[in-house]
Amino acid sequence: MLLLLRGGSVFAPEPLGICDLLIGGGKILAIAPKLPPIESFAPAHVTEISLQGARVIPGLLDAHVHSTGGGGEAGPHTRVPAVPLSAFTLGGITTVVGLLGTDGTTRSMENLVAATNALRVEGLSAYCWTGGYEVPPVTLSGSVRRDIAFVEPIVGVGELAISDHRSSQPTFEEFIRIAADCHVGGLMTGKAGVLHLHLGDGKRGLSLVRRALDETELPPRVFYPTHVNRNKALFDEALAIAPRGVTVDVTAFPVEDGEDAWSAEDAIERYWAAGAPDGRITCSSDGGGCLPTFDGQGELVRMDFARPSALAGALRALLERGHPLARVLPVFTTNVANLLRLHQKGRIGLGADADLVVLSDEHQVRDVLAGGRVVVRHGVPTVRGTFE
Repeated sequence: MLLLLRGGSVFAPEPLGICDLLIGGGKILAIAPKLPPIESFAPAHVTEISLQGARVIPGLLDAHVHSTGGGGEAGPHTRVPAVPLSAFTLGGITTVVGLLGTDGTTRSMENLVAATNALRVEGLSAYCWTGGYEVPPVTLSGSVRRDIAFVEPIVGVGELAISDHRSSQPTFEEFIRIAADCHVGGLMTGKAGVLHLHLGDGKRGLSLVRRALDETELPPRVFYPTHVNRNKALFDEALAIAPRGVTVDVTAFPVEDGEDAWSAEDAIERYWAAGAPDGRITCSSDGGGCLPTFDGQGELVRMDFARPSALAGALRALLERGHPLARVLPVFTTNVANLLRLHQKGRIGLGADADLVVLSDEHQVRDVLAGGRVVVRHGVPTVRGTFE
């Protein structure tokens, strides 16, 4: 089957103007201001959709999702359920990277890899990180390097926790050994080979990353800290290391008035205002993960969980503040794809994967194509997960 999208205002993420796109085999086969009449494409096998000038953008990439569910920090009844397919697609997310969090004991890498493969069968582009909060990392093969080399969906290690009372309190030597295994695993396979770091509110902040940059030969791109907007001092640290070649990730979690944190959209604006490198910031949802609040003794006092839809919400908030779409999009698309070495993702062009989102006039996700298949139409899922 071929799909012909007519008359969309295409952002690739750079603006290409009004274009037609021909899609087949999960790829973009042709893109031009005006493609020939539908009769030229074996009409019995072509579906045509008129977009009437609506904006077409690459599908969003979410590098930090708890696809099997997160939580469990207030007992087994607080384990967050697995995230269903439509929770991603309704938020315009067509590529996810799943991970384990605090709990690498009752949750397993076997389960995570199986959930990743399940999302693939259901139509999403899905990958995962090996490990979790703890040191040594939980793996399938007994080795970070072997997991990256031999388990196809695994792209690196994450989310290894630092500066958090729930972490394993890794030493510097343990930290750089894991980072080195990520790096070499990436070299061996052409995968991302990065160390995705959970940052807590601890006073040590990004000190381990700064020390690694100062004292080792490891490339800065190996380190990928997330939740850097969770407090303002930590965000200032992130601003300082981005010019050194580290990609930093802000989380689209809710922020209350007066809280010592920046919302994702506030953090992205501040990053731009500081003149930090445009290509070194990404945004993720933490979808399916718990959002706990602890007191000074480490006791849980409140818990919520993150929704994948927050990613599109952050994009929409930036557009509503007047930022150009071409400026905003890389944070959610190309920057992520470049770091993860997913070269067919995050952009619209000839031969790229046909992962596309059509935005409404109100900057809402209207239509979604994942691998060339329409999975959301006019804000309603046309494809649902097996058990939805």
